[in-house]
Amino acid sequence: MLAKDKLDRINLLAKKAKQDGLTTKEKEEQQKLRQEYLKNVRQSFKNEFKGMKIIDPNGDDVTPEKVKNLRKEN
Repeated sequence: MLAKDKLDRINLLAKKAKQDGLTTKEKEEQQKLRQEYLKNVRQSFKNEFKGMKIIDPNGDDVTPEKVKNLRKEN
């Protein structure tokens, strides 16, 4: 999870961009923070996916091979 201060900074920069515009340095900072946020979201989603198990009505495990392979990577 991204730290609260970083999320607050992302929101502050977004608000400032809409109102006044950003300096070049602020735009770079905003891009860096966004990339960090997206990396965090993708990792969280991947972890959720790894824990997924699909069972059909007959009780058989029908989890896709791609998901099973994700578990084996770590």
